[in-house]
Amino acid sequence: MPKTIIPRRDELIYLGLDVSRDSIAVGTLRPDDEVPDVTKVFNDEPSVRRLVGAFDDPRRLVACYEAGPTGYDLARLLAGLGVRCDVVAPSLIPVAPGAKVKTDRRDAKRLARLLRAGELTAIRVPTPAEEGVRDLCRARSALVADRRRARQRLASFLLRHGRVWRGASSWSLKHREWLAATHFDDPALEATYQRYLAVATVREADVDAVDADLAGWFEHPLFADAVSRLSAYRGLDRLGALVLASEVCDWRRFAGAGAFMSFCGLVPSEYSSGDRTRRGHLTRAGNVHVRTQLVESAWAYRYPARVTKELGQRHHGVAPDVVARAWTAQLRLSQRFRALDTRKGVRSVVCAAVARELAGFVWAEMTA
Repeated sequence: MPKTIIPRRDELIYLGLDVSRDSIAVGTLRPDDEVPDVTKVFNDEPSVRRLVGAFDDPRRLVACYEAGPTGYDLARLLAGLGVRCDVVAPSLIPVAPGAKVKTDRRDAKRLARLLRAGELTAIRVPTPAEEGVRDLCRARSALVADRRRARQRLASFLLRHGRVWRGASSWSLKHREWLAATHFDDPALEATYQRYLAVATVREADVDAVDADLAGWFEHPLFADAVSRLSAYRGLDRLGALVLASEVCDWRRFAGAGAFMSFCGLVPSEYSSGDRTRRGHLTRAGNVHVRTQLVESAWAYRYPARVTKELGQRHHGVAPDVVARAWTAQLRLSQRFRALDTRKGVRSVVCAAVARELAGFVWAEMTA
């Protein structure tokens, strides 16, 4: 059987791809070149195949492009053609302070040079199945936001016209009965009210439908283990666990808990020089969906540590060591929340600090 010949590093050809909806600017940096050549091709599969076919050996090609709205189809296509392709994090691309001109050609050249220098940070490309579940979770997040806005519009309309719900909680069964019994004598107001109420009802149905679609993935082999382990932690129900599992996918790509916290954007920004150390607000860089889920989960730790009925049901069938780690995390985070709450007084700050520690616990759980 013939041996596979792996090209040496000095034989590699580096391609910096600046990808937009209709075109791809390609910066080609050959072994003996210092300045990349730039060409532009159409952004479709036949054009990409022609681009790769113009080179003698696809194994000599190393390509990269920035993660963005064009997704991962290009990376999968190039991988299928035998080309190594890295999707790089845009926020981690080095930028010269004096660089004030930005064009597709300049970006393609810069990517090719940085790729050869090893200065780019690649992100993990999810499988199509992982990306599908992740997008479904993100669709639910968008629909929840739409539902909240629809409810706010309805409540604001009622308030403007002196109809105020004074019951215990909004959107309970009694509140819905009150909404159904509310009417206006003016035809225009009645029509407006019915439209607002109908939109809020439709948004509720949309969220319920997506929840039903996501429930089928809790036990799917791709996510079952992660969902069962993560949902053992307080504040993380199975839906929240699925969000984290679909967004992160490979937990071991983070060297430590601090790297995962940075990925979540839950670490403070810092500008230190000499003997002076200055830390500022949270970076909020990285994955906003993971950060949002962790912050929402952290609010559960404002109460004393205990195993609720719902949490006990999620513990059923989970390994004892996982439950033990989840209980240790609950003891620590509940105590931490109360201690910080007495000192800080601003609960949003306290919640962010607890979310950062929760990120460390879930990373340790998924890499144990």
